[in-house]
Amino acid sequence: MTMALIEVEGLRKDFTVTRKTGVLRRARAVVHAVDGLTFSVERGEIVGYIGPNGAGKSTTVKMLTGILVPTAGRISVGGLVPTDRRTELARRIGVLFGQRVQLWWDLPLIESFELLRHMYRVGADRYRENLATFRELLELDPFLGTPVRQLSLGQRVRGELTAAMLHDPEILFLDEPTIGLDIVAKQRVREFLLRANREHGVTVLLTTHDLADIERLARRILIIDHGRLIYDGELEALKRRFGPRRVLVVDLVEPAPPLRVDGGEVVRTDGPRQWIAFDGDRITAAALIAAVTAVAAVRDLTLEEPEIESVVREIYAGRARPEAGPIRGS
Repeated sequence: MTMALIEVEGLRKDFTVTRKTGVLRRARAVVHAVDGLTFSVERGEIVGYIGPNGAGKSTTVKMLTGILVPTAGRISVGGLVPTDRRTELARRIGVLFGQRVQLWWDLPLIESFELLRHMYRVGADRYRENLATFRELLELDPFLGTPVRQLSLGQRVRGELTAAMLHDPEILFLDEPTIGLDIVAKQRVREFLLRANREHGVTVLLTTHDLADIERLARRILIIDHGRLIYDGELEALKRRFGPRRVLVVDLVEPAPPLRVDGGEVVRTDGPRQWIAFDGDRITAAALIAAVTAVAAVRDLTLEEPEIESVVREIYAGRARPEAGPIRGS
Protein backbone atom coordinates (compact mmCIF):
# COMPACT_ATOMS: atom_id res chain seq x y z
CA MET A 1 0.00 0.00 0.00
CA THR A 2 1.18 3.51 -0.79
CA MET A 3 0.73 6.33 1.68
CA ALA A 4 -1.30 9.32 0.48
CA LEU A 5 0.81 12.38 -0.31
CA ILE A 6 -1.42 14.59 1.85
CA GLU A 7 -3.14 13.19 4.95
CA VAL A 8 -5.40 15.20 7.25
CA GLU A 9 -7.13 13.65 10.25
CA GLY A 10 -9.37 15.41 12.78
CA LEU A 11 -7.85 18.78 11.88
CA ARG A 12 -9.01 21.77 13.91
CA LYS A 13 -7.99 25.40 14.09
CA ASP A 14 -9.48 27.74 16.69
CA PHE A 15 -9.11 31.51 16.90
CA THR A 16 -9.99 33.61 19.92
CA VAL A 17 -11.79 36.82 18.99
CA THR A 18 -13.06 39.74 21.04
CA ARG A 19 -16.64 40.81 20.45
CA LYS A 20 -18.57 43.82 21.64
CA THR A 21 -21.34 42.88 24.10
CA GLY A 22 -22.27 46.33 25.41
CA VAL A 23 -21.26 49.98 25.39
CA LEU A 24 -18.10 49.31 27.39
CA ARG A 25 -18.09 45.55 27.48
CA ARG A 26 -16.12 43.07 25.45
CA ALA A 27 -16.22 39.29 25.57
CA ARG A 28 -13.89 36.70 24.18
CA ALA A 29 -15.19 33.90 22.02
CA VAL A 30 -13.61 30.92 20.32
CA VAL A 31 -14.20 30.59 16.57
CA HIS A 32 -13.69 27.16 15.00
CA ALA A 33 -12.26 28.17 11.62
CA VAL A 34 -11.57 24.51 10.78
CA ASP A 35 -13.49 21.89 12.71
CA GLY A 36 -12.59 18.19 12.47
CA LEU A 37 -11.43 17.89 8.84
CA THR A 38 -10.37 14.46 7.63
CA PHE A 39 -9.29 13.75 4.04
CA SER A 40 -6.35 12.52 1.98
CA VAL A 41 -4.92 13.34 -1.44
CA GLU A 42 -3.09 10.74 -3.52
CA ARG A 43 0.03 11.47 -5.54
CA GLY A 44 -0.84 12.93 -8.96
CA GLU A 45 -4.38 14.06 -8.09
CA ILE A 46 -5.83 17.47 -8.86
CA VAL A 47 -8.37 18.17 -6.12
CA GLY A 48 -10.68 21.17 -5.96
CA TYR A 49 -11.23 22.59 -2.48
CA ILE A 50 -14.23 24.90 -2.40
CA GLY A 51 -16.60 26.63 -0.02
CA PRO A 52 -18.15 30.03 0.70
CA ASN A 53 -16.15 32.92 2.14
CA GLY A 54 -15.09 32.22 5.71
CA ALA A 55 -15.56 28.46 5.34
CA GLY A 56 -11.96 27.68 6.35
CA LYS A 57 -10.29 27.05 2.97
CA SER A 58 -7.35 29.42 3.30
CA THR A 59 -6.85 28.44 6.94
CA THR A 60 -6.54 24.81 5.85
CA VAL A 61 -3.95 25.66 3.19
CA LYS A 62 -1.93 27.68 5.70
CA MET A 63 -1.83 24.69 8.06
CA LEU A 64 -0.87 22.33 5.24
CA THR A 65 2.05 24.59 4.31
CA GLY A 66 3.22 25.12 7.89
CA ILE A 67 2.23 28.79 8.17
CA LEU A 68 -0.33 28.08 10.91
CA VAL A 69 -0.10 25.59 13.76
CA PRO A 70 -3.22 23.39 14.16
CA THR A 71 -5.14 23.50 17.41
CA ALA A 72 -5.72 19.75 17.15
CA GLY A 73 -5.52 16.91 14.69
CA ARG A 74 -2.84 15.40 12.47
CA ILE A 75 -1.29 16.58 9.20
CA SER A 76 1.21 14.80 6.97
CA VAL A 77 2.39 16.37 3.71
CA GLY A 78 4.85 14.23 1.79
CA GLY A 79 5.48 12.29 4.99
CA LEU A 80 6.37 15.47 6.91
CA VAL A 81 4.59 17.36 9.67
CA PRO A 82 4.48 20.88 8.17
CA THR A 83 5.12 22.92 11.31
CA ASP A 84 7.92 20.62 12.50
CA ARG A 85 9.88 20.50 9.23
CA ARG A 86 8.79 23.61 7.42
CA THR A 87 12.13 24.32 5.69
CA GLU A 88 12.40 20.80 4.32
CA LEU A 89 8.77 20.89 3.22
CA ALA A 90 9.24 24.23 1.45
CA ARG A 91 11.67 22.57 -0.97
CA ARG A 92 9.01 20.04 -1.97
CA ILE A 93 5.95 22.25 -2.35
CA GLY A 94 4.91 25.26 -4.38
CA VAL A 95 2.42 27.81 -3.09
CA LEU A 96 0.48 30.50 -4.93
CA PHE A 97 -1.87 32.88 -3.14
CA GLY A 98 -3.69 34.84 -5.83
CA GLN A 99 -4.04 37.99 -3.73
CA ARG A 100 -0.53 37.97 -2.21
CA VAL A 101 2.85 38.66 -3.77
CA GLN A 102 5.86 36.38 -3.23
CA LEU A 103 7.98 38.15 -5.85
CA TRP A 104 10.17 41.16 -5.07
CA TRP A 105 8.07 44.23 -5.81
CA ASP A 106 10.80 46.56 -7.15
CA LEU A 107 12.96 44.01 -8.95
CA PRO A 108 12.59 42.93 -12.58
CA LEU A 109 10.77 39.61 -12.79
CA ILE A 110 13.84 37.72 -14.00
CA GLU A 111 15.84 38.87 -10.94
CA SER A 112 13.13 37.54 -8.62
CA PHE A 113 13.52 34.18 -10.35
CA GLU A 114 17.30 34.31 -9.88
CA LEU A 115 16.91 35.00 -6.16
CA LEU A 116 14.47 32.11 -5.81
CA ARG A 117 16.90 29.82 -7.62
CA HIS A 118 19.49 30.48 -4.95
CA MET A 119 17.00 30.25 -2.09
CA TYR A 120 15.81 26.83 -3.24
CA ARG A 121 19.33 25.77 -4.30
CA VAL A 122 18.21 24.89 -7.80
CA GLY A 123 21.08 23.80 -10.03
CA ALA A 124 21.98 26.10 -12.91
CA ASP A 125 21.13 23.55 -15.62
CA ARG A 126 17.78 22.63 -14.09
CA TYR A 127 16.96 26.30 -13.57
CA ARG A 128 17.65 27.16 -17.21
CA GLU A 129 15.62 24.19 -18.41
CA ASN A 130 12.65 24.97 -16.16
CA LEU A 131 12.70 28.68 -16.95
CA ALA A 132 12.82 27.98 -20.68
CA THR A 133 9.73 25.79 -20.34
CA PHE A 134 7.81 28.41 -18.35
CA ARG A 135 8.86 31.19 -20.74
CA GLU A 136 7.30 29.26 -23.59
CA LEU A 137 4.16 27.96 -21.88
CA LEU A 138 3.30 31.17 -20.02
CA GLU A 139 4.72 33.62 -22.60
CA LEU A 140 6.96 35.42 -20.11
CA ASP A 141 9.53 36.97 -22.48
CA PRO A 142 7.74 40.30 -23.11
CA PHE A 143 7.89 41.27 -19.42
CA LEU A 144 10.84 39.37 -17.92
CA GLY A 145 12.77 42.64 -17.54
CA THR A 146 9.82 44.57 -16.08
CA PRO A 147 9.69 45.38 -12.33
CA VAL A 148 6.99 43.34 -10.63
CA ARG A 149 5.15 46.48 -9.47
CA GLN A 150 4.61 47.46 -13.11
CA LEU A 151 3.13 44.14 -14.23
CA SER A 152 -0.53 43.69 -15.02
CA LEU A 153 -2.45 41.27 -12.82
CA GLY A 154 -2.34 38.56 -15.48
CA GLN A 155 1.39 38.99 -15.97
CA ARG A 156 2.03 38.93 -12.23
CA VAL A 157 0.04 35.72 -11.73
CA ARG A 158 2.04 34.05 -14.50
CA GLY A 159 5.20 35.20 -12.75
CA GLU A 160 3.93 33.95 -9.39
CA LEU A 161 3.08 30.56 -10.91
CA THR A 162 6.58 30.31 -12.37
CA ALA A 163 8.07 31.24 -8.99
CA ALA A 164 6.05 28.47 -7.33
CA MET A 165 7.23 25.88 -9.87
CA LEU A 166 10.90 26.74 -10.49
CA HIS A 167 12.18 24.17 -7.99
CA ASP A 168 10.11 21.24 -9.35
CA PRO A 169 7.71 20.84 -6.39
CA GLU A 170 5.85 17.59 -5.85
CA ILE A 171 2.79 19.40 -4.53
CA LEU A 172 1.23 22.67 -5.59
CA PHE A 173 -1.10 24.56 -3.26
CA LEU A 174 -3.13 27.14 -5.18
CA ASP A 175 -5.35 29.67 -3.41
CA GLU A 176 -7.44 31.63 -5.96
CA PRO A 177 -4.80 31.39 -8.73
CA THR A 178 -7.00 32.92 -11.46
CA ILE A 179 -8.72 35.64 -9.46
CA GLY A 180 -9.15 38.81 -11.52
CA LEU A 181 -7.73 37.32 -14.71
CA ASP A 182 -9.34 37.68 -18.13
CA ILE A 183 -10.56 34.64 -20.06
CA VAL A 184 -7.38 34.26 -22.11
CA ALA A 185 -5.08 34.46 -19.08
CA LYS A 186 -7.25 31.99 -17.15
CA GLN A 187 -7.10 29.48 -19.95
CA ARG A 188 -3.32 29.82 -20.21
CA VAL A 189 -2.92 29.13 -16.47
CA ARG A 190 -5.28 26.13 -16.62
CA GLU A 191 -3.43 24.59 -19.56
CA PHE A 192 -0.14 25.05 -17.75
CA LEU A 193 -1.43 23.29 -14.63
CA LEU A 194 -2.86 20.39 -16.62
CA ARG A 195 0.44 19.93 -18.41
CA ALA A 196 2.42 20.03 -15.14
CA ASN A 197 0.12 17.38 -13.70
CA ARG A 198 0.11 15.19 -16.80
CA GLU A 199 3.81 15.32 -17.67
CA HIS A 200 5.42 15.69 -14.24
CA GLY A 201 2.84 14.17 -11.90
CA VAL A 202 2.49 17.35 -9.83
CA THR A 203 -0.21 16.97 -7.18
CA VAL A 204 -2.50 20.01 -6.97
CA LEU A 205 -4.83 21.22 -4.23
CA LEU A 206 -6.85 24.02 -5.77
CA THR A 207 -8.84 26.49 -3.67
CA THR A 208 -11.00 28.78 -5.77
CA HIS A 209 -14.34 30.55 -6.14
CA ASP A 210 -14.13 30.15 -9.91
CA LEU A 211 -16.06 26.96 -10.54
CA ALA A 212 -14.90 26.96 -14.16
CA ASP A 213 -11.41 26.22 -12.79
CA ILE A 214 -12.82 23.22 -10.94
CA GLU A 215 -14.69 21.85 -13.95
CA ARG A 216 -11.68 22.14 -16.24
CA LEU A 217 -9.01 20.90 -13.85
CA ALA A 218 -10.37 18.60 -11.14
CA ARG A 219 -12.23 15.29 -11.16
CA ARG A 220 -12.54 15.24 -7.38
CA ILE A 221 -13.72 18.02 -5.09
CA LEU A 222 -13.88 18.71 -1.39
CA ILE A 223 -16.59 21.09 -0.18
CA ILE A 224 -16.16 22.79 3.19
CA ASP A 225 -18.68 24.91 5.06
CA HIS A 226 -18.30 26.46 8.52
CA GLY A 227 -15.01 24.58 8.91
CA ARG A 228 -16.53 21.15 8.26
CA LEU A 229 -16.25 18.87 5.28
CA ILE A 230 -19.66 18.32 3.69
CA TYR A 231 -18.61 16.57 0.48
CA ASP A 232 -15.61 14.51 -0.65
CA GLY A 233 -15.97 12.76 -3.97
CA GLU A 234 -16.00 12.92 -7.73
CA LEU A 235 -17.35 15.98 -9.47
CA GLU A 236 -19.62 13.93 -11.71
CA ALA A 237 -21.05 12.06 -8.70
CA LEU A 238 -21.90 15.41 -7.11
CA LYS A 239 -23.75 16.47 -10.24
CA ARG A 240 -25.68 13.21 -10.33
CA ARG A 241 -26.62 13.38 -6.65
CA PHE A 242 -27.53 17.04 -6.28
CA GLY A 243 -28.29 18.05 -9.83
CA PRO A 244 -31.11 15.73 -10.89
CA ARG A 245 -32.66 18.35 -13.17
CA ARG A 246 -31.30 17.66 -16.65
CA VAL A 247 -32.18 18.88 -20.12
CA LEU A 248 -32.75 16.84 -23.28
CA VAL A 249 -32.11 18.89 -26.43
CA VAL A 250 -34.21 17.51 -29.29
CA ASP A 251 -33.70 18.37 -32.97
CA LEU A 252 -36.90 17.49 -34.80
CA VAL A 253 -37.13 16.75 -38.49
CA GLU A 254 -39.56 19.68 -38.81
CA PRO A 255 -40.59 22.54 -36.50
CA ALA A 256 -43.49 21.61 -34.23
CA PRO A 257 -45.42 22.94 -31.23
CA PRO A 258 -43.88 22.15 -27.84
CA LEU A 259 -43.93 18.40 -27.33
CA ARG A 260 -46.07 16.92 -24.58
CA VAL A 261 -44.39 13.92 -22.95
CA ASP A 262 -44.78 12.39 -19.51
CA GLY A 263 -41.93 13.32 -17.17
CA GLY A 264 -40.63 16.20 -19.28
CA GLU A 265 -41.40 19.87 -19.84
CA VAL A 266 -40.40 21.95 -22.85
CA VAL A 267 -38.65 25.04 -21.47
CA ARG A 268 -37.43 26.53 -24.75
CA THR A 269 -37.95 26.21 -28.51
CA ASP A 270 -35.98 27.49 -31.49
CA GLY A 271 -37.32 26.33 -34.84
CA PRO A 272 -37.10 22.53 -34.95
CA ARG A 273 -35.01 22.45 -31.73
CA GLN A 274 -36.67 21.97 -28.34
CA TRP A 275 -35.22 21.87 -24.84
CA ILE A 276 -37.02 19.44 -22.54
CA ALA A 277 -36.26 19.65 -18.79
CA PHE A 278 -36.75 16.58 -16.60
CA ASP A 279 -36.03 15.32 -13.11
CA GLY A 280 -33.43 12.56 -13.31
CA ASP A 281 -34.72 11.08 -10.05
CA ARG A 282 -38.18 10.50 -11.53
CA ILE A 283 -37.47 9.46 -15.11
CA THR A 284 -34.37 8.20 -16.88
CA ALA A 285 -32.99 9.85 -19.97
CA ALA A 286 -33.62 6.63 -21.90
CA ALA A 287 -37.30 6.61 -20.92
CA LEU A 288 -37.73 10.25 -21.89
CA ILE A 289 -36.04 9.68 -25.24
CA ALA A 290 -38.39 6.77 -25.90
CA ALA A 291 -41.37 8.98 -25.07
CA VAL A 292 -40.14 11.73 -27.39
CA THR A 293 -39.45 9.42 -30.35
CA ALA A 294 -42.89 7.90 -29.89
CA VAL A 295 -44.63 11.22 -30.61
CA ALA A 296 -42.26 12.99 -33.03
CA ALA A 297 -39.77 12.42 -35.84
CA VAL A 298 -36.32 13.15 -34.35
CA ARG A 299 -33.16 14.08 -36.24
CA ASP A 300 -30.77 14.31 -33.27
CA LEU A 301 -30.67 14.26 -29.44
CA THR A 302 -28.26 15.79 -26.94
CA LEU A 303 -28.27 15.45 -23.15
CA GLU A 304 -27.16 18.49 -21.14
CA GLU A 305 -25.82 17.75 -17.66
CA PRO A 306 -26.28 20.17 -14.74
CA GLU A 307 -23.64 22.85 -14.27
CA ILE A 308 -21.49 22.48 -11.16
CA GLU A 309 -22.16 26.12 -10.25
CA SER A 310 -25.89 25.52 -9.91
CA VAL A 311 -25.29 22.32 -7.94
CA VAL A 312 -22.95 23.98 -5.46
CA ARG A 313 -25.33 26.93 -5.14
CA GLU A 314 -28.04 24.53 -4.04
CA ILE A 315 -25.74 23.00 -1.42
CA TYR A 316 -24.68 26.41 -0.07
CA ALA A 317 -28.31 27.46 0.14
CA GLY A 318 -29.09 24.38 2.22
CA ARG A 319 -31.59 22.96 -0.24
CA ALA A 320 -29.40 19.96 -1.06
CA ARG A 321 -27.52 19.55 2.20
CA PRO A 322 -27.56 16.10 3.79
CA GLU A 323 -29.18 15.74 7.16
CA ALA A 324 -25.97 14.78 8.93
CA GLY A 325 -22.36 13.85 8.32
CA PRO A 326 -20.03 14.34 5.37
CA ILE A 327 -21.08 13.06 1.98
CA ARG A 328 -18.91 10.54 0.21
CA GLY A 329 -19.19 10.63 -3.54
CA SER A 330 -19.54 7.31 -5.26
